[in-house]
Amino acid sequence: MTRKFALAAAVLTALGGCTATIPTDPDGMLDRVTGGALRVGVSPNPPWTDLPDGPDGDPAGTEVELVEEFAREVDAEVVWVPGGEEDLVGQLEHDELDLVIGGLTARSPWSSKVALTYRYTATTDAHGEKELHVMAVPMGENAFLVELERFLLDQDLPV
Repeated sequence: MTRKFALAAAVLTALGGCTATIPTDPDGMLDRVTGGALRVGVSPNPPWTDLPDGPDGDPAGTEVELVEEFAREVDAEVVWVPGGEEDLVGQLEHDELDLVIGGLTARSPWSSKVALTYRYTATTDAHGEKELHVMAVPMGENAFLVELERFLLDQDLPV
């Protein structure tokens, strides 16, 4: 019993000296985005996202409004990058984007390539099935993910 106690005490002592912040971003994404630019891939999927004036126009939709509000909270300027989901997920994987939106759901086929937020709202599809909506961020950028999820949960959207 004293051996287990000694081991536990040693582990706690070692951890007590750690100054790392948890959650953390290996690439410092939250720090880079805060007060800087938030690069957002947007794939058309009304009413969540739309490109009413084509790829050169300003995007619109429910998720666009959410991202713009989140950007204000972290003092970031949104840089919109329109495209198809496959291309945008590839850019997310290669750190060319910080976030991808487009009416993604928790059943997204991209979940093995990117991190999906916790569901922030739910709707019913044309077949009466519940759809849980999410957004996509790069794998491992956990501080950014947690900050975004906190924001989304504070919106008090129907889940």
